[in-house]
Formats: sequence, C-alpha cells, structure tokens
Amino acid sequence: MKEDKNIKNLHIDFEKLRKLMIEDQIKARGIKDQNVISAMLKVPREKFISPNLHDSAYDDRPLPIGFGQTISQPYIVALMTELLELNNTHKVLEIGTGCGYQTAILAEIANMVYSIEIIKELYEKAKLNLASYNNIILKNGDGYNGWREFSPYDRIIVTAAPQKIPQPLIDQLSNNGIIVAPEGPAGWSQVLIKIKKQNSKIATQQICDVAFVPLTRNYKETL
Repeated sequence: MKEDKNIKNLHIDFEKLRKLMIEDQIKARGIKDQNVISAMLKVPREKFISPNLHDSAYDDRPLPIGFGQTISQPYIVALMTELLELNNTHKVLEIGTGCGYQTAILAEIANMVYSIEIIKELYEKAKLNLASYNNIILKNGDGYNGWREFSPYDRIIVTAAPQKIPQPLIDQLSNNGIIVAPEGPAGWSQVLIKIKKQNSKIATQQICDVAFVPLTRNYKETL
C-alpha cells in the first residue's frame, strides 16, 4: 500500500535537516557570514516547494518550482547572499522572486527587499509564501529594467541569467553598492559575478561557474 505523501512528510525532521545542511553544505564550503547562516537556519526551505518534494527539501541541488523555474541549490543561495555583504540598513532589489526562498533569506538580514517576478503564477505563490514578512514588496513584471520607483538600491541580486548585466540595474545601484548575478548564455558557460560601484566606476569580479535558468523577458512590457 502506498503511503500518503502528506503523512510521510509528518515524519521528516526538517529542523535536523536544516542543521545538517548548514554544516555539510554551507559552512563546509566556506560560508562564514553569521547573518547568512542564521537566516538559512531560520527559513524553512520546505515551505517554498511542492509537498511531493519535501523529502528533498535540503538536498544539495536545485529543485523545480514549476513553469521551467527552480529554487536554487542551498549553497548558491548562501554564496550569493554572502557576496552581497548585507546588513540591516540595506535596501535590496531582487530580480526573479521565484517561489520566494531567496527573498525570505534577504529579508531576514536586510532592511527592505523589493522583488520582481515575471511569471504571474509564481508571483502569486510567492505572495502567499512571504505573507509573514513586512519588509518585502513584490511586483509582477519584467525585471530587466529594474524598479526605478524605489531606486537607488544598496544591493541588487539577480536570480536568473541575463546575457549581460542590464545597464538599468547598474544605473539603479547606489554609490558603494553591490550587484550579484549570473551572466551568460544558458548552460555551464555562465559565470557568477560581483559588481561594485564606487564613484560611478564599476569593478567586476568573477566568482565561479554556475548554471541558472535564463532571465525571462516580456518584450511587450515597457517600464
């Protein structure tokens, strides 16, 4: 007789799995920022995925969230968040809300998070997943041109890969601001980059090879 998935999930010790994730996937790979570690220990990854994937919630890999999109591997979430050098005064723009997991991690550390999701169904799911946060503002739309209304931003994170970092995002970054994003065509030829903006000058650092879903565009939309 097949066990009901919901009953099976009741027997999963998610807190224990989160702690193992922190030790085996996050700290073991060199993540040291205590704010990032605390946020990832606090935010339940299982809340952001389908119940039929709950037994994989803390696996060392991305997971599907529908519509051709994924929730990133826990280590990549931690790495990108640490690279942002976040503190509780920062205003953050996120391009690609997805299911809202990365958004929640950001909101645990930053002062405010503004997040844009182009896929309406994921935007609606993220609204439900993030309803308990009062420092997150979501938008359904094309994030390529950023969100001028609330700019400039201290930090910008892009969770899908454009061919090149959009100039509007660089323009909306404050002085001494940081952008963390994957860049490049679909596949393993993408590179995770970190951009620092100081006195209108841009310094770019290549971090590692990555594989993200491409940044989705809506060419009919004008911002």
